[in-house]
Amino acid sequence: MADFKGFMKYQREVAVRRPADERVDDWDEVYPGTPGEAVLPLITTQAARCMDCGVPFCHNGCPLGNLIPEWNDLIWRGEWQVALDRLHATNNFPEFTGRLCPAPCETACVEGIHRDPVTIKNVEVATVDKGWDDLRVTPQMPNWHTLKTVSVVGSGPSGLAVAQQLTRSGHSVVVYERADAPGGLLRYGIPNFKLEKSVVDRRLKQMRLEGTTFKTGVTIGEDITGEQLLERFDAIVLAIGSTTPRELPIPGRELRGVHQAMEFLPQATKALSGEVPDQIMATGKDVVVIGGGDTSNDCLGTALRQGARSVLQLEIMPHPPMTRPDSQPWPTYPMIYRVSSANEEGGERLYSASSSEFLGDDQGNVRAVRLSEVRREANGRFAPVPGTEREIDAQLVLLAMGFVGPEKSGLVSELDLELDRRGNIVRDEDFQTTVPGVFACGDAGRGQSLVVWAIAEGRSCAHGVDAFLNGHPSPLPRPIGPQVRQLML
Repeated sequence: MADFKGFMKYQREVAVRRPADERVDDWDEVYPGTPGEAVLPLITTQAARCMDCGVPFCHNGCPLGNLIPEWNDLIWRGEWQVALDRLHATNNFPEFTGRLCPAPCETACVEGIHRDPVTIKNVEVATVDKGWDDLRVTPQMPNWHTLKTVSVVGSGPSGLAVAQQLTRSGHSVVVYERADAPGGLLRYGIPNFKLEKSVVDRRLKQMRLEGTTFKTGVTIGEDITGEQLLERFDAIVLAIGSTTPRELPIPGRELRGVHQAMEFLPQATKALSGEVPDQIMATGKDVVVIGGGDTSNDCLGTALRQGARSVLQLEIMPHPPMTRPDSQPWPTYPMIYRVSSANEEGGERLYSASSSEFLGDDQGNVRAVRLSEVRREANGRFAPVPGTEREIDAQLVLLAMGFVGPEKSGLVSELDLELDRRGNIVRDEDFQTTVPGVFACGDAGRGQSLVVWAIAEGRSCAHGVDAFLNGHPSPLPRPIGPQVRQLML
């Protein structure tokens, strides 16, 4: 334990974001410089707040099983390189999780029982950003080549994690991505103000130098068939994500101006590097975003930067409590009221509300949303409250209600993969599907989840693939979070 009185001497401090009225005028990350630079002046005292618990529950809260007390102690002592090594020992991409993860590790922090928890996420991102700035993050070349080949379909965080782990184990890995650049959701699903693409590109450069091959603009199932993949590669990993959006089949859904969030967000990111034909724009419009999660907040921040006249987020769930409810005790991740960077910038949130119809004008464009307040009945369903129906002006409606599994056409259908009742790809404890040699990881098998879970699944899947190729388990690091711990029982 670095400073045995640190948790009593120092208060929790987090990185300060740039003023909201400043950052809505650009697409840069919301922190001055980088998130790591923003928190660097606070980092030593914040790391000292870690109590180095005898039984650290932050490990259990983190799906990756990050060695949090270890690198907190090392940062307090100024041993930055060793701390970076311990951070990378369980997490391939801490610069992604340090920016995007909601930090379930912090809600599981023992100090958080009676005090504010340690700023684990801030320490994480400061450690890795400083490592990049000091040129201490370098390619890790394999010591030998196995002559085994693996294709990874999809280049989101799960696909990148499995590809990097297998490349470092000596396998020849080719990553296929249907978009024009690798990164998956990291590149086109998450706005620049949360994750600048240079952060993704520098990690991709490292992976290329290590030996991973990326092929973009290739749709597996069309440009290359699943049968061809099976012939060319010794193993296939499907990291295709959960990309089928949840629909809202109410009257008026066909009106122009009603779009899925993932039609809107990728265009906004692509437009930063070139013109996007027929781009969906929020400029000068009243925008209604249906859904209250991270994707909804991304739509909010993007619409505000495009100059929307107003933005209203509709959430069918009731207003969450301000503090941890008794039904969600420590160390679980509680559903409480949270304020994202986008919420700080503007817009309104309306809870316990459900839309029943989209109203259009004479030209077939959406002009309003008809909604009403709702309450949960005994059967768990939401029912409209009589007398609360009203119309909200809207010239742009964005559906941000989550996703319901991987796309069923194309490769999933061609390989005749078995799906579970939720529409996700069935796999065993080694992440192998019902087709021998074909593996699935990330949201495609787990369902829509967090970036930290995607990386954890990629690392675990790499272990299964390596065992399949070599006939025995490899020394690949395997996450020790809740999922793997359950598999080991």
